[in-house]
Amino acid sequence: MATSQLHEDYSREEEVKAGTDRGFGLVFAGFFAILAVLSLWHGSKNWHYTLPVAAAFLLVALVYPRVLAPLNRLWLKFGLLLYKVMNPLVLGLLFFVTIMPIGLVMRAFGKDFLRLKRDPDAKSYWIDRTPPGPPPQSMKNQF
Repeated sequence: MATSQLHEDYSREEEVKAGTDRGFGLVFAGFFAILAVLSLWHGSKNWHYTLPVAAAFLLVALVYPRVLAPLNRLWLKFGLLLYKVMNPLVLGLLFFVTIMPIGLVMRAFGKDFLRLKRDPDAKSYWIDRTPPGPPPQSMKNQF
């Protein structure tokens, strides 16, 4: 059971495996290379700064990727922090912007798609299926 008042308990231990240092360097080299190309394409002078950074990341990633280990760990910790902050925010926003308004509109129009309204006069809440489902023999040895 969760020890806090939050829906998600962050006290559990999850092993998150970081990517390789070489992969980290290649991804950042590609990112800065794309920034350089876009800057050059739009006529900006920023490509003079981003292209050498891309080349440096590429060179270090191919020659001696162990140098990138501290940056890789820092990037992983930043990603985990973003996960812990943004995950509840995005899911809450999704709920309050999409699901809750749909539920309020359905309630305003009296819709009950799940048939959750209680009927005290009902003998049973069993719903007969028409047409009837598959024969009971088809439910044996399903696998």
